[in-house]
Amino acid sequence: MHLAQMNVARLLAPADDPRIADFIDGLEPINALADAAPGFVWRMRANDEDPRELLHYDHDDYLATTLSVWESRETLWNFVYRSAHLDYLRRRREWFEHIAEPYAVMWWIPVGEVPTTSGGFERLRRLRAEGPGPEAFTFKDFYEATPMPRHISSWVPSPQTT
Repeated sequence: MHLAQMNVARLLAPADDPRIADFIDGLEPINALADAAPGFVWRMRANDEDPRELLHYDHDDYLATTLSVWESRETLWNFVYRSAHLDYLRRRREWFEHIAEPYAVMWWIPVGEVPTTSGGFERLRRLRAEGPGPEAFTFKDFYEATPMPRHISSWVPSPQTT
């Protein structure tokens, strides 16, 4: 199993506003740091040609999200809290509105599965409505991966003869 995570934030100003410039300018080096981090598996990119571009949502021009996959809680933790990413995390109030409810969610996915933003928003909605559980959790209220049940659809018992 791999660990999927999604963060959601609302910018204080449009992405091209000078007040947000340090955040936008930091996207390329921080994303490169994530890509090279031990345990990193995948992240959603808005644009392969411009690493500073944010994911776009028709319903909210100020929404900023990240969606990524990691090998484990430890590897994600090390990137978030034990790398240069922490310097940007500490500055989040300069660029983003304060959110009183959970803004980050994690869940386990089978190796090779690619999560979607719609799935991430559903997990975040579930976390906010029901609290943490095995389907949607946080670093603070973490749930370990449980083994996936083995699906044996191709196995058919032979008929019994008497």
